[in-house]
Amino acid sequence: MTRDERVMLAAYRCLYADAVETGGATVLRAAEAPDSPMLNRIVGLGRTEPATEAGLDQALAAIGEDVTCYVSVAPEARPDTLEDWLRSRGLQPGWGWMAFRRGVAEMPAAPTSLRLAEVDAQTAADSFGRVVADGYGLPTAIAGVCARAYQVGWECWLALDGDVPVAAAGVFVDEGVGYLGFAATLPEHRGKGAQTALLAARIKRARERGCDAVLTETGELREGLPGNSYRNIRRAGFEEIAVTANWLRQRRDDVRSAAGA
Repeated sequence: MTRDERVMLAAYRCLYADAVETGGATVLRAAEAPDSPMLNRIVGLGRTEPATEAGLDQALAAIGEDVTCYVSVAPEARPDTLEDWLRSRGLQPGWGWMAFRRGVAEMPAAPTSLRLAEVDAQTAADSFGRVVADGYGLPTAIAGVCARAYQVGWECWLALDGDVPVAAAGVFVDEGVGYLGFAATLPEHRGKGAQTALLAARIKRARERGCDAVLTETGELREGLPGNSYRNIRRAGFEEIAVTANWLRQRRDDVRSAAGA
């Protein structure tokens, strides 16, 4: 596993108190958002060593059938039959994620009416969690999970309209690399330059922390799907690296009914 891959995985894993390593993969399960494959994911399968059908089944069993999940398959994942195994278990190709990389040179200043504030207390972390949940249209219950980022190694910011938090973003630094995540803006405040300003602040912090590169991800460009984040990232000087395929498994209706959903 490369340095970039290790940092990206560490940035995800620290947010999940009950992350599981099984079947040659990392299982990230967020029961608070059972319909969100973005938060319920199996990552790393077939990346460091060839996947096996038994390992795939172990990982799927660990994440459970009561959540909708992604199995993320990197371009270098082995063996070539992995996709056939996923199809045979009822998974379908979902929305892949493009990985980006950039050096830490300063971004040109961009005008915005918003004010940035670094999260430095739990009350601000709670606001951060709420903005991330609302910005992504996630259940309110997931706000507490997002707020944990402030406690487990992420450096986080809010963008404020007056005193009202309207956007959020964070950076996780490890091994001389900064991973940028949690970029969310409330729908009614989009188009005000929040994410461009937050990108600049996080790149600056990564440089101050001694990083030589920053990484991020967003959904690949597809007709009919949102592309604003993708275009913001490219305008900030990031280079496209590779698309990780996300194979989607819907949670079972009978499990959903039994849970009272």
